[in-house]
Amino acid sequence: MTIAQAIAAEFQVEAAATRRFLERFEEKDADWQPHEKSMTLSRLATHVVECPDWAYTVLDADDFDLATMDYQPPHWKTRADLLENHERIGAGFLKQCEGRSDDAMRAKWRLLQGDHILMETTREAAVRNIILSHLVHHRGQLSVYYRLLGIAVPGPYGPSADDRDD
Repeated sequence: MTIAQAIAAEFQVEAAATRRFLERFEEKDADWQPHEKSMTLSRLATHVVECPDWAYTVLDADDFDLATMDYQPPHWKTRADLLENHERIGAGFLKQCEGRSDDAMRAKWRLLQGDHILMETTREAAVRNIILSHLVHHRGQLSVYYRLLGIAVPGPYGPSADDRDD
């Protein structure tokens, strides 16, 4: 199995877990936020959905400069939009992984802010840290939002306390 195939397999596990979270998204709470400095529920859910879309940035260039980007974050407020974009972006992520050699995945990659190097790593590590770990981190935040809102929290890797009948 190549590095890219292993990453794709890991992503498929995370994508399935993320789907379970998105299926429980309640539109009536879309604008809720636990604190003024926190994202709203819909913005956080959108962020979880959009993370895999960054594969194009990591896999198609040697570096990415935040100073030159014109990032306009999406903001989906319905369960249907979140699920539709989750499927679309996930399929794009898997497509980006196809045919990537181990040498390509081990190639150096940098995250820049103008002349300042924020991160210098391999493409493999960038995908794992900036995309997969980032997605898992924010999905964890989403579980806290759900708990605070009284939404049953799904288990990402097995049953959660809300999924058991004990």
